[in-house]
Amino acid sequence: MVQDRNVTARGDAPSGVKAVLGPTNTGKTHLAIERMCAHSSGAIGFPLRLLAREVYDRVCAIKGEQNVALITGEERIEPKHARYLLCTAEAMPVLDRSLAFVAIDEAQLGADRERGHVFTDRLLHARGREETMILGSSTLEPMVRALVPRAEIVTRPRFSTLSHAGAKKLSRIPPRSAIVAFSTEQVYAIAEMLRRFRGGAAVVMGALSPQTRNAQVALYQSGEVDYLVATDAIGMGLNLDVEHVAFAGLSKFDGVRHRRLTTSEMAQIAGRAGRHQKDGTFGTLTGSGTHDSEFDPEEIFAIEEHRFPPLTKLFWRDAEPRFDSIATLIGDLETPPDLPELVPAPEAIDLSVLKRLSEDPQVADSVRGAAMVQRFWDVCRLPDFRQQGAETHSRFVARLWQDLRHGELGADYVANAIAQLDRTGGDIDTLQGRIAAIRSWAYIAQRPDWVLARDEMAARARAVEARLSDALHGKLTERFINRRTAVLMKKLGPDAGLLSVRMEDEEVLVEGEHIGSLRGFAFHVDPGARLSDRKLLLAAAEKHLTALLQKRADELTEAIHAGSAAITLDRGKLKWDGESLGTLAPGRSLLSPVLVPDRTLDAVPGPARKVLVAALEAWLDNALQPLAPLLKLDEASRSEEAGPDLRALLITLVEAGGMTSREDSGVDKLDKQRRTMLSRLGVRVGALDVFLPAMLRPGPIVLWRELAQVFGKSPRDGAPEDAMPPALPAKRRQRTPGYRSLGKQLVRLDMAEKLLREAHEARGGGKPAGSGRSFALDPAKAVSMGLTTESYARLLRLAGFQPIMPRQLAEGAHGPPAPVRWRWRPPRRHVEETRPQPVRKDNAFSILADMVRN
Repeated sequence: MVQDRNVTARGDAPSGVKAVLGPTNTGKTHLAIERMCAHSSGAIGFPLRLLAREVYDRVCAIKGEQNVALITGEERIEPKHARYLLCTAEAMPVLDRSLAFVAIDEAQLGADRERGHVFTDRLLHARGREETMILGSSTLEPMVRALVPRAEIVTRPRFSTLSHAGAKKLSRIPPRSAIVAFSTEQVYAIAEMLRRFRGGAAVVMGALSPQTRNAQVALYQSGEVDYLVATDAIGMGLNLDVEHVAFAGLSKFDGVRHRRLTTSEMAQIAGRAGRHQKDGTFGTLTGSGTHDSEFDPEEIFAIEEHRFPPLTKLFWRDAEPRFDSIATLIGDLETPPDLPELVPAPEAIDLSVLKRLSEDPQVADSVRGAAMVQRFWDVCRLPDFRQQGAETHSRFVARLWQDLRHGELGADYVANAIAQLDRTGGDIDTLQGRIAAIRSWAYIAQRPDWVLARDEMAARARAVEARLSDALHGKLTERFINRRTAVLMKKLGPDAGLLSVRMEDEEVLVEGEHIGSLRGFAFHVDPGARLSDRKLLLAAAEKHLTALLQKRADELTEAIHAGSAAITLDRGKLKWDGESLGTLAPGRSLLSPVLVPDRTLDAVPGPARKVLVAALEAWLDNALQPLAPLLKLDEASRSEEAGPDLRALLITLVEAGGMTSREDSGVDKLDKQRRTMLSRLGVRVGALDVFLPAMLRPGPIVLWRELAQVFGKSPRDGAPEDAMPPALPAKRRQRTPGYRSLGKQLVRLDMAEKLLREAHEARGGGKPAGSGRSFALDPAKAVSMGLTTESYARLLRLAGFQPIMPRQLAEGAHGPPAPVRWRWRPPRRHVEETRPQPVRKDNAFSILADMVRN
């Protein structure tokens, strides 16, 4: 054992060593950064890669990137002329005395079971040429006095006070709080509960990659969420704006046993509360399911007054063992220290892996010579990023050694291993496993003599780690943060009036977060919201949508007055933007419905609602203008001059949409005066029907059907929406308003009347003719309308026209058949229309059809 490196004698400590000790939030790290930047060169060793990276960014802003290096096991940024080094404790230079300033942070970690021997070695041997600083807890003071007796000890007070706030339910934990748990399962459970009731929380655990932890911390620091759920990893120098720290438990598994936290560990974590001059509080979380969730009075006093039992021992292990053989190496690593203040370090995972592999003959036989033993020890010191234990880790190290003992790893081999991990799919646990694996390869790629194309492979590993870290951050955010709820919970309260509410394409955004949509004047909660969030979203809408609704009402009112409002009448409802604005209710008559405003309009402020309803009533009056001919009939039916027969006919026409069969109308009972009144009202009395020509259009018919439904009538269905052609194919069991049935076809009433008028003109031939006189008809106009000859013949028959069978040609005679002749006999008005009968092949209809075809 080389005594001068392993344990520095008490009186041999160099001058210029200053120990800056004190509790958290005393500015120790900030002081070290200032002192290093005041020197021509320097280095600081940190307990976490995360802290090294944070300080690296700060020093780069002061000294410039070309002068600053970041050296960790997994990442090395080393500009050629770098003079300031930010390192993890394991990676910092120890024997290099060319640096003017050296500092070691969190030196009390010399008492840590796993890494304590590293910090003890740095405390004993890391020295700057001009100045050395040892930063740590006040509990380290006895060890500094014993091991570095010539060091100047400076104790710094905490900038703010730390007080106990008692136990609180999770629902009572104040904003800007950190909840500390000691298992992954508990962290996830607490974060999930906070997501439901407070919008979520950022998650910080030691198993996360530094980049993911930074991203999660940034969510909290930016104020996007007000809660942080973490393991005790936050106790190591993370600078957070935490006002309260709540312990979900006060015990943890330390790798050997399940034990209660020491008061100094409690204080290290609780000390994250309060930054600079702002006081902080700490307490416990009730209902966490742990049996040790309350502080003892002595522990509370110790944390508040920063009085903890001093450290009496630090862990030590030979930092410069001999490499004559594996046995010699193991012997030196297990050699006890000479000083009483130092105790042998518990068997760390690197020593455990070394001992396990030394028992494997195949591995042990491949290690020959001091250089090979030293290389083998470097491989065994590969950190167990996967945290799977010595047994699993030793198998990975053994496979790695089989390649490294012959030289460097090939670039293709390393690139393939990295590429296999470059997959961002999977759940949180899967991504964490891949990140741990890629960190192993990042560490391997950083070694100077392990990998060919070292810089390229290291860059690839860092790029994959960055992508995986981004994916993990996204998964954590997706699972544990509901940004919408977080925003609403933060804003709903006394300052709710300050909440930014706006609309984009009918989508309602609160502080930029989508909470629902506004269709018409009805607010619809985002269908993707969980049931527990719906009440919260509705509350936000009720408080902050009034102004939007008033603006929307004013815009709709202006559009109605300008005639550009896209309002429709559908099944007795006025609809706009797909939502109902009001419902038509029966009024004094079918043509005078009453508008009942929809309940969604109740949310519109009173004056705006009143103006909007008046505008809607005006729109309805204008929309019913196509029914003005019917309205004239309705008014005339109340006139005393109409008489009972005409009044009955007019009422029938209004209720039937302006058309009815002549034989059922009673029009033949009217005297000349009443017939004149009927004609002046625009009603046409046809051979088969009495109808209003103005109603034989799609618009008026559709409107009449809407009103008929409001009054509970049974209007004819199948009304055409866009056009009313002269003829339509008949549909089974369906009557179409404005058309008369001709069996397989329908003919529009005015077109039927035109064909029948033409037939009567042909019957008269310009001269008076009796009913028995025969005549010929040209079916060309009927065919041009789209009627078949069969339908045309049926129309004629309904109107009283009868075909006369032509005389057949004599036997042996040749020539065209004689044309069909017609005669007219007034139809019997009391006979109702019967179901059409099949056409016989030997009757006049068939002959007529054949003549038209020929």
